[in-house]
Amino acid sequence: MASKDTVVLGAGVVGVATAWYLAEQGRRVTVIDRRALPAMETSFANAGMVAPGHSYTWASPQALGILWRSLRDDSQALRLKIRFDPDMWAWLWKFMLNCTIDRTQLNTARKLSLCLYSQDLLQRLTTTQKLQYDRISCGALYLYRDEISLARAREKMRILTNGGVRLDILNADEVLKYEPALTSARKQIAGAIYCPGDESGDARMFTLALMERCRESGVNFMMDAQVQSIEANANKVIAVHTNLGVVTGDDYVLALGSYSPHMARPLGYRLPVYPVKGYSITFPTDQSYQPPTIAGVDENNLVAWARFGNRLRFTATAEFSGYDTDHKPSDFAPMLRVAKLLFPDGADYEHPEYWAGLRPMTPEGTPILGKSRHKNLYFNTGHGHMGWTMACGTAKIVADIMNGCEPPINITGMTLR
Repeated sequence: MASKDTVVLGAGVVGVATAWYLAEQGRRVTVIDRRALPAMETSFANAGMVAPGHSYTWASPQALGILWRSLRDDSQALRLKIRFDPDMWAWLWKFMLNCTIDRTQLNTARKLSLCLYSQDLLQRLTTTQKLQYDRISCGALYLYRDEISLARAREKMRILTNGGVRLDILNADEVLKYEPALTSARKQIAGAIYCPGDESGDARMFTLALMERCRESGVNFMMDAQVQSIEANANKVIAVHTNLGVVTGDDYVLALGSYSPHMARPLGYRLPVYPVKGYSITFPTDQSYQPPTIAGVDENNLVAWARFGNRLRFTATAEFSGYDTDHKPSDFAPMLRVAKLLFPDGADYEHPEYWAGLRPMTPEGTPILGKSRHKNLYFNTGHGHMGWTMACGTAKIVADIMNGCEPPINITGMTLR
C-alpha cells in the first residue's frame, strides 16, 4: 500500500503524539499550528500529572452544587461566570445530564481504561526514545483535610480499584513518610490516598522532545501557520487553507483542542467541546528549599502540585468563561495560600510565573476520537483536564483506526455520536 500524506491540525501534546504514531506506520505527516513552537497552548504549563489514579469525571452530583455556589463565591474550584454564550449553556445542559451517579461511574470507568492504556504507551515511548521531561515516577498523593472527606474518598475510589488501580489509604503520619516536605502541614492533614502507579512530568518538555523524534522520522512541522478554513465537499476534505498557503493530503486529523469546534462547525459538526479555563503558577526551587518530590492534589481545595527539576508548579480552578485566557495576580491568591500552607519552604515564592490555559472539555469527560462523516477526516480532541495522561493512548487509537485496525481498548462513548 502506498504511503499516505496525512495532515495533523494542532501541535500540542496530542497532535505531536498523533504525528509520531502515524509516522511510525510509514505515513508522510505534516503538522500545522498557529504558534511558533509546539505545546504553547494547553500543554504549556498544565498540572503535569500522569494520573490514572485520579480519573474521576468532573460531571458528578456534587459538581452541580459547586457550580451553583460559585455564582456568589468565586473561591469554588468550579467557577461559572454568567455570560451570553449559547454554546456554553448548551454544553452545561449536557454536563448536567451526566451528573447522575450512574453516568459518573460509567464515564469514570471509561476514562480509567483509556488512561491506563495511555500511560503504558507513554512509559514505553519514554524508554525506547530516551525522552527527557523531568519525569518523576514514584506515585502521587491525594490529600484530605478531614476524616469525613477521606471517608467519602474511600467509598468513591472503589470504581478505580475495581478497574485495576492500586490505591492505598494513608493516615497523616504515613503521608509524611512518603512526603517529608509536608511536615509543617501535619495538623492540616487527616490522611491521603496514595497511588503508586501515578507519575508526573513536564508535558511541554515531552512534546518538544517528541517533536525532535518526529522530525527524525520525516514529519514536517508547519509552524506560525494560522488555519483559516478547511475545504471539503459532501464526503471528503480537500485541503486546509492557512496564511502560509494551501496544504493537501490524503487524510486529516483535527487535534486543535478547545478550538476544534471552530474548525469543525463549517463542515457541519457541532462538537460538544467547550473551553474550561485553568490557572497555574510556577516557582523556582533548588537545594536550599524543601520542595515536594511526589506530585499530588489537595482534594479539599482542588489544588495540584508537581515538581519539575528546579521548578515547583501549582494548578487550580476550572472556570467557565469562554475563550478568555487573561489573568491577574489576584486570580492565583487562593492557590498561593494553599502552596505556602502545605510547603512553606518549598520554593522561591517571590518569583512566580503565572499562566492560564483552556482545557477542551466534553460533558462526559472522555475525548472524541476516530472517524467523522467525511471519509478522510478524523478527530482527536476533547481531552479535558487529562490530555497529558491520555495523549499517547488517543494518538495510537486514532492512528490504528486510520490504518484500518481495531483499537485495543473499548472506545464506546469516545466517538462522534
